[in-house]
Amino acid sequence: MVELDQYKVNLAACAQPLIEVRDSLDLAGKENRIAELERIMEEPSFWEDAEKSSKTMQELKSLKSVVDTCTELQTKYEDLETLIEMAYEEEDESLIPEIGEELDAFMKRLDDMRISTLLSGEYDKNNAILTLHAGAGGTEACDWSGMLYRMYTRWAEKRGFAIEVLDYLDGEEAGVKSVTIQVNGLNAYGYLKSEKGVHRLVRISPFNAAGKRQTSFVSCDVMPDIEDDIDIEIRDEDIRIDTYRSSGAGGQHINKTSSAIRITHYPTGIVVQCQNERSQFQNKDKAMQMLKAKLYLLKQQEQAEKASGIRGEVSDISWGNQIRSYVLQPYTMVKDHRTEVETGNVNSVLDGNIDLFINGYLKWCNLSR
Repeated sequence: MVELDQYKVNLAACAQPLIEVRDSLDLAGKENRIAELERIMEEPSFWEDAEKSSKTMQELKSLKSVVDTCTELQTKYEDLETLIEMAYEEEDESLIPEIGEELDAFMKRLDDMRISTLLSGEYDKNNAILTLHAGAGGTEACDWSGMLYRMYTRWAEKRGFAIEVLDYLDGEEAGVKSVTIQVNGLNAYGYLKSEKGVHRLVRISPFNAAGKRQTSFVSCDVMPDIEDDIDIEIRDEDIRIDTYRSSGAGGQHINKTSSAIRITHYPTGIVVQCQNERSQFQNKDKAMQMLKAKLYLLKQQEQAEKASGIRGEVSDISWGNQIRSYVLQPYTMVKDHRTEVETGNVNSVLDGNIDLFINGYLKWCNLSR
């Protein structure tokens, strides 16, 4: 029963973290807010404002998800206590494998919940806008950009987040030269802000007949989708608006009209693009929203030190600036150079299983405060 003794110790060690999670999430406050929102939804005029009602329902869903998860964790903790005591009393070793599996699942969910409590930034709960740009490496870099695009798409799908492609530019021979996607889901920006920086790939190039090992780089920029009207003045003489024909993934209008929009902001050099909407006017509105958000974050950075984590410094997309390395040859390893988190299961990471790096980054940021 030595194994059972260890399970009992492990479960007991979860008691205090479980209390801390419940306290930090202010469950009583969330339950009061849920009751308030449910009263609002019962009002006859609730559905008259579609946008407002949609946001209210989204807030209610998010609050209930947090409360329900905490309740389930508490119930699972008590069930495990009972199961362990039953195994002791009946000296039933056949229950040990079941207890082990249940305990592992419980500890993982508790750890995920603890990580979510670290998402306390001003924009952490927002949707995220993620942009990939192929850097040094030519066709190889474009292929690497396409691999990262798939990785983030798979990660979002596994979390139940929705993806919108805002801009897409194919590589000349293969892959993706640049792509901008919007990831819609609770805490999307809070999680994805860890991915901001240069990503380095080392592998035997499939585009090199000599089979030489090659290094490629792709930059990843992440910003929150700030939906509120931001008080940022943009003068007409400070921007250039270009229209171009949409390309890549999209609806039936793609490649038929010059509806895509690119806005260049001269004072800062910021460039934003959007081509996913069905009209030039909608693309322009979305691009202006993105530009305002970037300028707002830039302003925040200049005014307060606390904003420095919103959008990191833009580095050259080349050697020495990477935040993470993905090595496929001569050995397999993915390593984050900020947190020292690493794994040898490269295929799993490229298939979207990047939570170990995201969680490691959030813990690292918390310890660095």
